[in-house]
Amino acid sequence: MRNGSQELDYDLVILGAGVGGHGAALHAVSCGLKTLIVEAGAVGGTCVNRGCIPSKALLAAAGRVRELRNTHHLKALGLQVGSVEFDRQGIADHASNLVAKIRADMTNSLRRLGVEVLQGWGKVVAPHTVSIATATGEKTVTAEDVILAPGSVPFVPPGITLDGKTVFTSDDALTLEWLPPWVAIIGSGYIGLEFADIYSALGCEITMIEALDQLMPTFDPDIAKIAQRVLIAPRDIETRSGVLAQKVIPGSPVVIELADTKTKEVVEVLEVDACLVATGRVPATQNLGLESVGVIPDRRGFIAVDDRMAVLIEDQPVPHLWAIGDATGKMMLAHAASAQGMTAVENICGRPRQIDYRSIPAAAFTHPEISFVGLTEPAAQALGATAGFEVAAVRTYFKGNSKAIAEGETEGLAKVIYRQDTGEILGAHILGLHASDLIQEVANAIAQGCPVQDLAYLVHTHPTLSEVLDEAYKRAEAAISHRP
Repeated sequence: MRNGSQELDYDLVILGAGVGGHGAALHAVSCGLKTLIVEAGAVGGTCVNRGCIPSKALLAAAGRVRELRNTHHLKALGLQVGSVEFDRQGIADHASNLVAKIRADMTNSLRRLGVEVLQGWGKVVAPHTVSIATATGEKTVTAEDVILAPGSVPFVPPGITLDGKTVFTSDDALTLEWLPPWVAIIGSGYIGLEFADIYSALGCEITMIEALDQLMPTFDPDIAKIAQRVLIAPRDIETRSGVLAQKVIPGSPVVIELADTKTKEVVEVLEVDACLVATGRVPATQNLGLESVGVIPDRRGFIAVDDRMAVLIEDQPVPHLWAIGDATGKMMLAHAASAQGMTAVENICGRPRQIDYRSIPAAAFTHPEISFVGLTEPAAQALGATAGFEVAAVRTYFKGNSKAIAEGETEGLAKVIYRQDTGEILGAHILGLHASDLIQEVANAIAQGCPVQDLAYLVHTHPTLSEVLDEAYKRAEAAISHRP
């Protein structure tokens, strides 16, 4: 490992062992790079320890409770179930045990493949140079390339005081230490929806608070509409939109001052048992030494990168410095971070590769699930207006799907958005049974550039849920074929 005449300790140093850093390290080793990964906390980062993994464990358990208590649904299938009870601590243990297993698996995979792991806080102190504060002192290492993968932390708006017990973020909620009778959830994005699903299934009353005028503002409008009908209205969930949680005071009860978002005048005071703050995440880019190499994050703390994942200074790439994951602000998803990590390593190895964010899917693991890839219909229409093409959308429903009918799970919608001239898929949105699995087919089609005209002639297994997409492709193809 040489940089001119200088002998270097490593080919690659990665700061952060979350899913992105872990994936980058494994790919780097497979490419023959001597790699060091530095982690201040636990291997696995947010996803494994405080995010995707424990939340899915809680959702799986809560979903079973909801299903077994739905006597109307079971009766329709000819089933009768007695009293359904659950052990809160047992559900919490299921989540913590899963975290421990996957964290151990990730740690072992790094060790098995020869990736060095150093516990400590790493920061860049000069080009090719990283300083690491460890339990035993300061250590400096050099590397040809450095990847920054510091991740993110929950965002807590001003005026909200956390105590970790009665007012908390998802980090604390995932331990499921107690089930508050009445929980306020601030935010109606993916995190808020998933916890509303968990808490309502386990018997909690919920008030969901959204600062914007519309619930689920980042969702496609059709999906947001059906989600309110399916995921909120039938459950013990009330909603407040267009109001700001201006002040939240922990205690018993928790006091929440709701203010009009425009006038900032207090319009209501809630007293609840607990409050979950689910208002998004912010990058953990403090104390990385970025100033030593002239890198200044934006006002929100995100690190600017190009589509090769090179760090930018005034739109120009910094040689041998890369950033991936939540800290880039592109898509704050574990699998996006992993894809970014592989992209960075490929470019480090001299194999040019760029990342296509429009083909990266996302999902909320509610019951039923929500998933999407690409653009919402309003965003696609805006793009079409700018670029000079017409946009169309087709919708198909789970109510007409044989497999969904057999399962007794017919609530749902699949929506495909496409260009009317070329048939290029611009986005897809699904709410329904196994939506998180179904979306991958569309994501792959977008990545491969397959238009709806080709997809309409692919054969889907019958009877399966995938036929909701098959029907959508066929409707889109027919609409294109019959255009004047």
